[in-house]
Order: sequence, then C-alpha cells, then structure tokens
Amino acid sequence: MLDELDLRIFTLHPQRDAALGEVHARPFMRLVSPFTVVHFALLAQGEVAASDRRRFLEFCRQNNLPVPELSAKHHEIGIGPIVLRWEQHSEFATFTLIWSTATSPTAHQFDPAGGTVQSLMRALRQDGQLLVAIKLEAERDAFPTKRAEQMFDKNSLAMVRIRGGAAVVASDFRVDDKGFTKIRICDLGLTPHDLGALVQRLVEIETYRPLALLGLSAALELSPTVDRIDKRLVEVLEEMQGAEGLKLNSHLLAELTALASSFERSATGSLFRFGASRAYNELVQSRLSIIEGNEVTGYPTWSSFLARRMAPAMRTCATVEDRQATLSIKLARAADLLRTRVDVEIERQNRDLLRAINDRTKQQLRLQCTVEGLSVAAIGYYVVSLFSYLAKGAHDVGLRVEPSYLTAVFVPIAVGVIWLVSYNIRKRHLKHEDVPSGAGD
Repeated sequence: MLDELDLRIFTLHPQRDAALGEVHARPFMRLVSPFTVVHFALLAQGEVAASDRRRFLEFCRQNNLPVPELSAKHHEIGIGPIVLRWEQHSEFATFTLIWSTATSPTAHQFDPAGGTVQSLMRALRQDGQLLVAIKLEAERDAFPTKRAEQMFDKNSLAMVRIRGGAAVVASDFRVDDKGFTKIRICDLGLTPHDLGALVQRLVEIETYRPLALLGLSAALELSPTVDRIDKRLVEVLEEMQGAEGLKLNSHLLAELTALASSFERSATGSLFRFGASRAYNELVQSRLSIIEGNEVTGYPTWSSFLARRMAPAMRTCATVEDRQATLSIKLARAADLLRTRVDVEIERQNRDLLRAINDRTKQQLRLQCTVEGLSVAAIGYYVVSLFSYLAKGAHDVGLRVEPSYLTAVFVPIAVGVIWLVSYNIRKRHLKHEDVPSGAGD
C-alpha cells in the first residue's frame, strides 16, 4: 500500500533533487591494490571555468565517451585501462586518473606505461592554473616502512596507520623533479570500498592543503600595507590633536579618507581568500581526523607534520584578518571624529558670518533711521517753504495775514505730519515682512 503513494499531489521544491542528491555526489570508488593515481587540481573561476568545462565536454564528444549533464559537477568515464574522474568545485576543477598495475608488477607505479596519461593530459588541455599535482600508489607490502624509506626523503617523511590498522600511509610532502607530490599506501587488508574512501580523502587532503596556504601569500602581501596605513593613522591622530582651523582639519580628513579608500580596496580582495583558507584548513583537519589512527614508531603523523607549518600559516592569516577588521573600525572612527571637527569649524564660521551680517544689518538700520530723520527735515523744509510762498501770496493779494507768523505756526504741524506719514509707511513695510510667505496663499 505504501508503494502506491504518489508525491505528485504536492508542489515540489525546485532544489529538492539537488539537495537530496548532494550526499551521493562524488561517491567513493571501489579499488583493489595495486594501482596508481595521478591527480591534478587547476584553479579556474568565471569564464575560465566555463571554458574549461566546454573543453571537457568537447573531449567527451570527440572520443565518443559519455557526456556529463549540463548541471553535473562530477563525471567518471573509462578510457581503456584508465578511469578518469572529473570534478568541478567553486574555484577549482580536478582530474583524477586511476589505473591498475597488477598486470605489470615490475613496473614502477609512478611512471604510467605507454604514455597514455601524458596523451590524455594533452587532450584535456585546460586554461586553469595548475596548483596541485599528485602521484599516489597503493600496493600490498608486508614491510611498509622499508619501502617508504626508499621512496621518500627521510628528513621529512611522515607516516601513520589509518584507523583499524589495515593500511599505512606515507609521504614526504615534497615536490619531485617532475612537479608532483607523492603519496604511498601500504594496503594491509582494506576492503575495496574502504580503500577507495582512503584514496579520495588522501587526495582531498593534499588538494585542500595548498589551497588553504594560498591565504598565507595574501597575508604576507597585505601585511606591509596594513602596517603602513596603521602607522599613518597614528600620525594623523597625533596631528589632529593640535590641528586648529577648517583648512587643516579638512586636509587631514581628505588624507584619512584616501587612506580608508586605499585600505578597503586592498582588503576587499583578501576577505574571500582568508575565508576560503579557513574553510579549506577545516576540511584538511576533518579528513585527517577521519583517517588517522596509530602512529608509526620513529615517524611523525601527518597531523603533527602538517601542523608545524599549517598552524602558523593559518594563525598568520587570522591575525592579518583581525588587524584588517580592527584597522577598518579605527579608520571609520577617526574619520567620524575629523568630520565632526570639520562640521564644528563650519558651524563656527557660519555663526561668525551670521553675527557679522547681524551687526551690518544693525548699522544699516541706524543709518536708515538717520537718513529718515534727515529726510523728514528736508521734506519739512520744502513743505514749509511752499507754505511760506502761499502765505506771502495771500498777503500780497490783500488778505490780512502775517506770512512770518503763519509760517512759524505751520512748521511744527508740517514736520509732525511728515514724520507721522513716514512712520506709518515704515510700520506697514515691517508688518508685511513679518508675515510668513505662505500666509497670503
């Protein structure tokens, strides 16, 4: 009855298949020793990654091989005796070639016979930058230590028994004259599934390790810039303590803004790198914790060997990242403080300017009052003169008036009337100026 249930009655989430299928992505291979693995990791993002993917698809088509789906991130194909695994990650792609050496036990496993691998790599030519190149061999050997000492540099040889003790893993983590890092697995009785899982985790460790250490280069390149900006910030803060005046504060603010812009430009590109290094290092530590068991007497384990250099490198990345965050906050605070001082200086200048305008307006008002007083006297003199002519004219035509007496009496009346008219006009103008501009709308 349960087999008859149908999920088509529901609206399925568009990412449901991808989310459920993620746990089955990049499955472990079933391997039987002896065999050899050659693994490459190439950094490629954006258009370069898309171009490399198209080249791989074209390679499959030209050789009549199964072509991966457009959304696939993992593909496995067989080319004669070689199994080719292709994987695409967020910032790199990997090619893993695996072939058995059981038919030629006398052949050196690090030298693929017939040049097939070399011809494959030419056919799979990619634009991405090669970062990782690994040669891994797995074989059954009752004396893992002796064989490892013959293959690797004893000064940097690291060996460890995996959990359960069914295999011993060895490497010196050095790059040989061909540019490869070599790893050896001594199979002491692993099942095909466990051996395939071990190979994939070892390859992942040696792939993620250099990817994690890319952050160290970024940290070393960025450290002088952080030191220079931090030192200049201290100098600017010291100059700011004794800085007075808008011009000097504005100059310091402009310089501080330029420092912040330069710092953010250099820091932005490193944020991704530091975050990626932290994530890759966590993956390395996770894979090591899964595979490592007991140590091999006389040799460091992989964890202890890698920790000697990876741990300081990761601490350096973390330190530079923390300094970046702290310096960014300090720059923002200093800029805010300087901007406040500049605003205060501008407000002080505006206050002085308004005070000067106010004083000038008062002076103009006094001058206007003086001019108005003189104007009343001048107009009064003119009106009295006209009235004097009228009084004299009236006396000349025979009216019994005394021009001098009438003129003297008219003077205060004329001046008073003229002053009152001038006062009313000025009062009316002031009243119109006091009314808000929108009151009459």
